[in-house]
Amino acid sequence: MQHIINRFIKYVTIDTQSDSNSNTTPSTSKQWNLANKLVEELKSIGMDDVAIDENAYIMATLPSNTDKQVPTIGFISHFDTSPDFSGTDVKPQIVENYDGEDIVLNKEKGIILSPSYFDDLLLYKNQTLITTDGTTLLGADDKAGVTEIVTAMEYLINHPEIEHGKIRIGFTPDEEIGRGAHKFDVAKFGADWAYTMDGSQIGELEYENFNAAEAKITIHGKSVHPGYAKGKMVNAILIAQEFLSHLPTNEVPQKTTGREGFFHVHTIQGEIELANIELIIRDHDLKHFEKRKSDLQAIVDKLNNQYDSCLSLEIKDQYFNMKEKVAPVFHIVELAKEAMHAVGVTPIIKPIRGGTDGSQLSYMGLPCPNIFAGGHNFHGKYEYVPVESMQKAVEVIVKICELNCSKNQI
Repeated sequence: MQHIINRFIKYVTIDTQSDSNSNTTPSTSKQWNLANKLVEELKSIGMDDVAIDENAYIMATLPSNTDKQVPTIGFISHFDTSPDFSGTDVKPQIVENYDGEDIVLNKEKGIILSPSYFDDLLLYKNQTLITTDGTTLLGADDKAGVTEIVTAMEYLINHPEIEHGKIRIGFTPDEEIGRGAHKFDVAKFGADWAYTMDGSQIGELEYENFNAAEAKITIHGKSVHPGYAKGKMVNAILIAQEFLSHLPTNEVPQKTTGREGFFHVHTIQGEIELANIELIIRDHDLKHFEKRKSDLQAIVDKLNNQYDSCLSLEIKDQYFNMKEKVAPVFHIVELAKEAMHAVGVTPIIKPIRGGTDGSQLSYMGLPCPNIFAGGHNFHGKYEYVPVESMQKAVEVIVKICELNCSKNQI
């Protein structure tokens, strides 16, 4: 277990925060610092075909050690961390034999990680937790996944008695800003399917995610002296308010769960002559998703009839529910479930209320369910990961490789 702790801490203490305002790949030059170290480490543990491209995408191979003809499988994680909270100068703290009480992250600042608020902590009593010091995020999203993949490959290399087919691994930049799969070369990766190690709680196994789109509404008004404005002024701010009043009040993030979709207004800017609204659309059901987009257009059309066509709507699809691509090859989910059961992990199958690189990769021709990496409270100072969860993730990866060899001969 100490080996996993040491590897994880080595990774998280390297700042790899991505930046959505950048047009480069990777979006920040500091991501190269960990990327280059990963390349050297993969070589040092004995991986083959270790390569990094001009955009910092890393791929490597563990060759087959069996005469059986079995599918090539892959494991993928991202090494960037979220721009939502500082990833600079991460100082991990190790809490051994967690007693179920409050954890003081930062005494000076009065920052407490408490099970009275984060009740999932109580799942990990008597285990070893790695936390932040209250001033940065931790980076378990997704350096826990990177740690687990490297450690699993190292284990398989050191235990050649475990039969497995060809295994490909990939590490990507910029997942946290939605670009992790954008320049991923699926053909070069050459796997029949893969798993992202990027879930949260131990046992999570996900093959459904939102269909997603972003929408921008622009409203052009007319500014006239308010004393002489009757019949002349068109106040873009008030029209924006009217637009928002047509959205369903209960279909918002804070009032939905499970497979329930929503509209989420996240930006409003306005003056009399110009107002802008930005929102995102999310729904697991494709028909409902398409209806949400058409409902927005209907609202805009209605208001344009009232206000002389002063509104415009731009909708861009972002990603789609990977269930559509995973369902035809559902045995890859069953394989992961069997592997979890075999190592004593109870699968928790639920839809992702968000997106994942696996969604984009699935639509690029690489079916890619998501498996737990073990961390909790991502993107903030309360982030933590149980070491035992990371160890179990390593065991799941190894068992998937072993079962693929014994069950899926071509």
